[in-house]
Amino acid sequence: MLLFRRGTCRLIPDQARARTDDGTVVLLDVREAPEWKAGHAPGAVHLPLTRLLAGAALPPDAQGRPVVAICRSGRRSQQAAQLLTDRGVEAVDVTGGMTAWAEAGLPVVDERGRDGRIA
Repeated sequence: MLLFRRGTCRLIPDQARARTDDGTVVLLDVREAPEWKAGHAPGAVHLPLTRLLAGAALPPDAQGRPVVAICRSGRRSQQAAQLLTDRGVEAVDVTGGMTAWAEAGLPVVDERGRDGRIA
């Protein structure tokens, strides 16, 4: 079952949140650890693009599920979505990344679950 229409490769933040809210689709944050710790979307799963490029498998919470990749501005997540698609994963990314996510008024939490910031 395809959750993303053919040709769909990017979502705006509100679409990404709507797709990931029920847990069927995973939001995969591909930023580096300091960026993740400063602020990320609640419920997101973390795997830096550098590790993904080195061949790392998706975290257990993301395996076998469609993926919406997100980064700071959308460049790394676009690369991650293409890499995952090439590996056979149903994947898209968020245009504008976490910057656009926060600008849309969507929640951002730090590593302790408190109000976070985009680093």
